[in-house]
Parts: sequence; structure tokens; C-alpha cells
Amino acid sequence: MRARSKESLAALLFLGPNLIGFFVFTFLPVIFSLLLSFFRWELIGAGESIFSNLKFIGFANFVKLLGFHFQDGRFVPNDPHFWYYMYNTIFLMLTIPIGIIGSLVLAIAVNRRLKGIVIYRMLFFLPVICPIAAIAVLWKVLLNPDFGLINSLIVRLGELLGLKLAGPSWLSDANWAKPAIMLVNLWMTIGGYNMILYLAALQGIPRDLYEAADIDGASSWHKFRYITIPMISPTTFFITIMSIIGGLQGSFAIIYILTGGGPANSSTTIMYYIFTNLYEFQKAGYAAAVAWILFVIIFVFSRVYWKRGGRLVHY
Repeated sequence: MRARSKESLAALLFLGPNLIGFFVFTFLPVIFSLLLSFFRWELIGAGESIFSNLKFIGFANFVKLLGFHFQDGRFVPNDPHFWYYMYNTIFLMLTIPIGIIGSLVLAIAVNRRLKGIVIYRMLFFLPVICPIAAIAVLWKVLLNPDFGLINSLIVRLGELLGLKLAGPSWLSDANWAKPAIMLVNLWMTIGGYNMILYLAALQGIPRDLYEAADIDGASSWHKFRYITIPMISPTTFFITIMSIIGGLQGSFAIIYILTGGGPANSSTTIMYYIFTNLYEFQKAGYAAAVAWILFVIIFVFSRVYWKRGGRLVHY
């Protein structure tokens, strides 16, 4: 009994720093943000104390976010910005299927025993280990409408085809800001962690299955359809749910540097809306309410997808 107590004490000593860090820097801030969502806390003009403008308002923040009112013969949202930014967030997530398919194709391409294949894997993974700020600045130069490489290539292509083509104003045009951010997201994610996960899954498939399929005369497509896809389905399930969760959280750093949420809020996402409410408008309570609405959306989706999507996984 004494030996078991010593083992428990030793375990607590090892886990203690991590538990304390989790409690102080994660658990307490989360609880504080939940409580804060029921208050109006405008930091501007707070006076001597930052808590001087703290006022309990119950569910008023959530009613303003999700509620509607009757105006001019129709129902309009209390906060139209929230719903527009939710649309922007979902629109940017349209690249997720393309990114997942691209990661799988890339993983299949580098899952070959070729000389120097490790170098290609490293190059494809490079965007993940590079600082996001540096990547955003690089793409801001590439997408420049006057001297950017992408528009220069478009003009050059037009010259080769005998056409007069001109690239769009990627970051200053409301119609092109979201496609520009989607392009950057695709470039960052296709060769990132998803490719590594798929590569590990592909290398975990027993070779006996492919050899048996070869004996039966199966084509490459049939081996991919009936062996590869089912065997990597747990990885696909995990990548899909994590990609959607990440998509709902938005590409904050990329948007902050490339467009600043503009032009005309066309690239503002829910995550960026939380940032602007807290740091620009200094409405801490409202920002906390938006954050908790986002948390509920992510939680509900994850729960439903885990229950429904899990049926497609082959173990």
C-alpha cells in the first residue's frame, strides 16, 4: 500500500506542472470567458478601474447575435455582421475537399521508393514549418496586382494565346479577396500534416493485399477503390473532422496580414470578428459571446460527424 502511495505521489509530481499550466492558462480563462459572455464590458473609457464598465446583462449578447426582429415587413437579424461573417467562414471552407484530395494525391506520389524522394517530402512539408507571417508577406507580394508574379503569369499567358488578359486586384477587390485567401490556404495545407498522415496510412497498408489483388487480376483503379480507400478511411475521417474544425476557426493570421478583413469586410471570418470586437471595439463581453457561439457550432458539428461519419470508417 505504501509503495502504491509513493508511485501516486511520483506521478503527481511529474504531472503537476502540466496540470497547473492547464488549470491556469486554459481552464480558468475558458470559465472566465463563459462568465464574461453574460456581461457588457466595454473597455473604452473604463476610468480608473478596468472593471468600472462591467455590467451583467444575462443573455442579451446571445440574443443580439442570434436573434431577429421585424422591420419593414420582414425579419432581419439583430447582428447582420455575424451572419455575413459566418457565410464568409463557410465559403472559405469550400477548399477543404480539394485540400484533402490533393493531400492524398501528393501522399501517393511521394509514397514511392525513389532516389531523393525524402527531399520532395521535405519540400512539400516546408510551408508548415515556415512562419505564417513570412508566408503571408510572400503571398502578398505574389498577389500584388501591379508587379506580382501571378498577374505577370496571367498577362504572359494572354500574350502566348494572342489575348489581352489582365490579372485581378486580388486583395483589394471584394470579389477576389476570398479566392485569394483560399489559394493561400490550399498551398499551405495540401503538402502539410494531412499529406504526412496519409503517407503514414499508406505505408501501414499490408502489401499482401495488393499482391493478392494482382493475382486476381485487379486493375490499379480497383486496388485503389477497394483496398487503399477502405484501409485509409480512419485517417480520412480524422483529417476531415480536424480540417472542418480548423476551417470554422478561420485563417486568422493570413487574413490579418493579407486583407485585414477587407475589402468591405468581404474576408472577415467569425474568428476575425472576435478579434475586432475585443481589440478594436473593445467589447469584451460581446467577443466572448461570439467565441462561445463558435464553440457550440464546432461541438455540435463534431458530435454529429463523429456519430454519422464514423459509420464510413473501415477498421
